[in-house]
Amino acid sequence: MVESVEVAESKPRSISHYLRVLGPGILAAAAAIGGSHLVASTQAGAIYGWQLVGLIILVNLLKYPFFQIGARYTMAADETLIQGYDRVGRGYLYLFTLLNIFAAVVSTAGVAMLCGSILGLFVGDSLNVTQLSMIVLAGSLVFLITGHYKVLDRVTKWIIVGLAIATVTAVFIALNKGGVAPPEFVSPSPWNLAAVGFLVALMGWMPAPIELSSWNSVWLRQKKKALGDELGYKDALIDFNVGYITSTILAIAFVALGALVLHGSDRPLATSGLAFAHQLVDVYASVMGEWSRWLIALIAFMCMFSTTVTVLDGYSRALSECFVQFGQPRGSRPTGHGSRYTYPLMIAMGLVGALIIMFFKGALLAMLEFAMVSAFISALVFSWLNYRLMKLSNVPQQYRLGPAMVALCWAGILFFAGFNLLFGYWYLFVR
Repeated sequence: MVESVEVAESKPRSISHYLRVLGPGILAAAAAIGGSHLVASTQAGAIYGWQLVGLIILVNLLKYPFFQIGARYTMAADETLIQGYDRVGRGYLYLFTLLNIFAAVVSTAGVAMLCGSILGLFVGDSLNVTQLSMIVLAGSLVFLITGHYKVLDRVTKWIIVGLAIATVTAVFIALNKGGVAPPEFVSPSPWNLAAVGFLVALMGWMPAPIELSSWNSVWLRQKKKALGDELGYKDALIDFNVGYITSTILAIAFVALGALVLHGSDRPLATSGLAFAHQLVDVYASVMGEWSRWLIALIAFMCMFSTTVTVLDGYSRALSECFVQFGQPRGSRPTGHGSRYTYPLMIAMGLVGALIIMFFKGALLAMLEFAMVSAFISALVFSWLNYRLMKLSNVPQQYRLGPAMVALCWAGILFFAGFNLLFGYWYLFVR
């Protein structure tokens, strides 16, 4: 997927080198896999079978260049996307900040609640979901504040490896057994106006909102500070591709599990967090055998815990960059440290997320759906904005997008614009 760019990186690269440089792209994959994959992809397969696989591949392909720009721009311009947004216009930075404040608290509450629901598989009925979610939030904050980025960077890649192996293995076993849908079962069609709301929500977080490319940018800068010249431009793109391709493959794998194990069965699709956690583990256990139940539960918990941690870390770092940038002249680099507000923002996000879980957990699924739809609507803005960054004068010519990537960018922008118009029609006249 990566275009060849002539960059002076003459030293031979060993396996140990690539293991060291992997990190920001894997963290981005961990953040994506929690919300869109475990929930939305599984639901897509359970409701519509295999029919949405092509759409998921298409959306991942169309979003690819805009996410890749997070790594490309950071290495080329030696600044984060957030500083680049400010170069384009302070108004875009204000818009980015407002969208992220809303998404930060809703996403934090949502992933913490799902993680708490999976934790409930281990502790039984002794604690309710609200209490379990508070434990997850507190544990995530302690993890970040005491160990912070280096520990997060080190452990996440192994969690993703464990989940990937378990999920792909389960898919192959399920394929060997065949689907559970009876021969006479007729799958509902997603290709009608009634399904537009579900499709937009699915695409909004597939693999993640485009503005989360800023997380990869901020994490990549942290990685570059730690590794110095050892981290080159091509290394950054390889790291990004490993994470992005992994998240795409797992998205398809979760659709396959839903299609093979839930689609056409007499089991209704769970809607509450705790019931869905049980159903998700049941899917694996029914395919791989009862022996795998607790192993899968542990992997799923670790995956959702890493998602909660990366959500807290990513949003707080990105928002901290925004607030520091507001204190600077437009387009200039901060004189202070861009992460100076990170810890207070982490704590604030955890507290507001806890309040949402305590008082609005009944409306949490509706809030998450709204966040997913908002992510798709805003994709049109942030896809154009990321594309615009690569044309700034501070990006050297050799790092700019080639003809194939430019064409893919415009295909994505036109797709988002067209589907936004369709969604507007559906919202006003159909739903």
